[in-house]
Amino acid sequence: MKVTGVKSLIKKIQDKNSFIVLPGVYDSLGAKIVEKVGFDAMFQTGYGSAASLLGMPDFGFLNAGETLDNARRIIRSVNLPVIVDVDTGYGNPLTVWRIVNDLIAYGASGIFLEDQLWPKRCGHMSGKEVITLEEFLPKLRAALDARIGHEFIVVARTDARAPLGLDKAIERGNLYYKEGADVIFVEAPLTIEELKEIAKKIPAPLVANMIENGVTPNLSANELKQMGYRIAVFPLSGLYGATYAMKKIFSSLKKTGSTQDCRDIMVNFGEFNELVELKRFMDMDRKYSIGANK
Repeated sequence: MKVTGVKSLIKKIQDKNSFIVLPGVYDSLGAKIVEKVGFDAMFQTGYGSAASLLGMPDFGFLNAGETLDNARRIIRSVNLPVIVDVDTGYGNPLTVWRIVNDLIAYGASGIFLEDQLWPKRCGHMSGKEVITLEEFLPKLRAALDARIGHEFIVVARTDARAPLGLDKAIERGNLYYKEGADVIFVEAPLTIEELKEIAKKIPAPLVANMIENGVTPNLSANELKQMGYRIAVFPLSGLYGATYAMKKIFSSLKKTGSTQDCRDIMVNFGEFNELVELKRFMDMDRKYSIGANK
């Protein structure tokens, strides 16, 4: 699978002067928008996938097959690195190993792997629990072994902040980095001071999760870079924006029988066809039509 930009992405992660913004996508259309507006890479969100595929919350309902099928579609639709949220790996170290192998075959550029107890829940929800280090470290090692020989990024996420406290979360982050994870993700710090503490005590490339109105303060990419973070993921911005627009448009349609009042938050027919490359496929259709080369 041809995907450009993976080497460049890895170099940026390793470069202390670089910063990466990962927008969250949950379908191929969103992926094409991310590519069109010029981002370097994207993140396949489990929360958004559960919502779009199932109409259900990020509460352990999404399974491995659904995640992989969605990843395959998204990866094939663009020529940018796609990092996939694989939740807890959906089982034991062997399932993690298989998922990484499958994603590499599809052309994925990396994963987020977390240490929650299954069934997991969104990192900004209450009631989270984490598995023991004795249970998680073999999963992480399986992911690292599976990616040997490939340009593939492993982000190790810990949700220990809520159930065990910040110190234990930092301790896990350092251990996961020592094991070989490329990036460390301490989920759901509660304050700016906690974000700073994480950056101070974990000498690794770090990712911060920016969920609008989540439990972590919502900061800009520049603010996070100044703190020492290397990546900011905005996993739900597109999902929330699309949901707002559809709700507004459908409500107006129900009330007035028209979408006239909502045209300012809609693309038009031509703009959409340009996004999905209609002209390219119409040209192909003419090229291969009967009698075209006679």
